[in-house]
Amino acid sequence: MYYEKNIQLNKYILYIDMDGVMCDFYKAKEEALNRNPHNKFPQSEYGFFTNLEPIDNAIYSIKRLMESDSFEVYVLTAPSIFNPLCYTEKRVWIEKHFGMGLVRNMIISPNKGLSKGDILIDDNIKGCGQNMFEGELIHFGSNRFPNWNEILIYLNKYGKDK
Repeated sequence: MYYEKNIQLNKYILYIDMDGVMCDFYKAKEEALNRNPHNKFPQSEYGFFTNLEPIDNAIYSIKRLMESDSFEVYVLTAPSIFNPLCYTEKRVWIEKHFGMGLVRNMIISPNKGLSKGDILIDDNIKGCGQNMFEGELIHFGSNRFPNWNEILIYLNKYGKDK
């Protein structure tokens, strides 16, 4: 792990997962399964990712981190193999809620362990290479980090302006 500030950017590299961290993938999946229990993969439906609701306080918190002098914020999300449109739909969702600045910093990868950085915020600790990430893994939704408020409090140790 490395916690030194990135020399080129003079900021910590912070990756944030989308599904279950920025947007409520699980609620939408459950609602879709209730509408059609025969569709085992509702995330394969057209518009599924575009219409996800934001997680409570996620938009505000991520915008604060983006404005911070301490972090270079990236989206690091895995693709859905059941929906080839997810690449476009996830990008549209990011633009809708954060603008082009974060679209430029969007990475879609099936293996998050390949990305180099200081911090990864994810709701899963394995499954898409999270356990191989060399920086610090913050487990969103865990007892220690149940919500965005707790994450912002914790990330204060990385900077003075939050």
